[in-house]
Amino acid sequence: MRYPAFLQPGGTIGFVAPSFGCAIEPYRTAFENAQKKFAALGYQLVLGPNCYAQQGVGISNTPEKCGQELNRFLCGDQADILISCGGGELMCETLDHVDFDAIRQAPPKWFMGYSDNTNLTFLLATLCDTAAVYGPCAASFGMEPWHPALQDAMDLLTGKKQRVQGYDRWEKEGLKDEEHPLAPYHVTEPRVLRRFPDQDAAFSGRLIGGCMDCLVNLTGTRYDRVADFCQQYQQDGIIWFLEACDLNVFAMRRAIWQMQQAGWFAHVKGFLIGRPALYDQPAMGLDQYHAVYDLLARYQVPVIQDVDLGHLPPMMPLICGSYAQVECKGNDISITMLCR
Repeated sequence: MRYPAFLQPGGTIGFVAPSFGCAIEPYRTAFENAQKKFAALGYQLVLGPNCYAQQGVGISNTPEKCGQELNRFLCGDQADILISCGGGELMCETLDHVDFDAIRQAPPKWFMGYSDNTNLTFLLATLCDTAAVYGPCAASFGMEPWHPALQDAMDLLTGKKQRVQGYDRWEKEGLKDEEHPLAPYHVTEPRVLRRFPDQDAAFSGRLIGGCMDCLVNLTGTRYDRVADFCQQYQQDGIIWFLEACDLNVFAMRRAIWQMQQAGWFAHVKGFLIGRPALYDQPAMGLDQYHAVYDLLARYQVPVIQDVDLGHLPPMMPLICGSYAQVECKGNDISITMLCR
């Protein structure tokens, strides 16, 4: 696994928009405030051409221009690390225009984003053997004040931290809107981990995953090299982290089934399942827990659900591709990520 150099004091943060940009509110104001905060910390900033674009369908610009932006910034020296402006819907369409061969040959560079950005954070690891951070997008850094999860993400990118822990409370209903673009996370709900089996667990392995909406879309395509990745790291074993955006309980179950049938869960050591965006919406007797666990039980490994991951913040930033050590004791979880 290739690990990029950590962001140094005075280094340059690049912003790109392979999914949605920050052209509309509340994202534009939040992104502009994020830039002010990063500059106040002493970092140099460079913006890609699509950061404020809105010419695309489900993404900032045309798939060709989004791919060109990624190639330029991942293979060039304009920035030391990259943060995606936001998530979106159709980043998958950019993939035919991303030069993964060139990225594989270029010096590795940290890329951070989540949701639709799974299309890159996951493929950097599985196609290019290059670690990436599944973490907050750029506009989130505009909130006042930062939630500790934002500082955790920066501490990962700067090499100050390699261990993250769950947060006490999470946001069920956000306050951020056009009139309140800088609102912080509205954390009102206590974290309650669901563990299957219901006991403390400690396990380690190579950490990969992301948003299931995107992952199931990649399954079986020419970008699906997961079986090779799992075979390459079989001695470490694999830890999957998974979360969902638009998927209801049946779609989540279908996604797990499809990934399972594609052989993605070979050599698995454990599963970390984030709170789905459609939280607590059972249907026809199926809830969000059995939607996942009923199919994963066969592996006889820990399955920890309602983890701080994904679309109901805060989210623990995770290094996709890293060697991770997970400890879950009672209602507490910690993840140590080693760059090895």
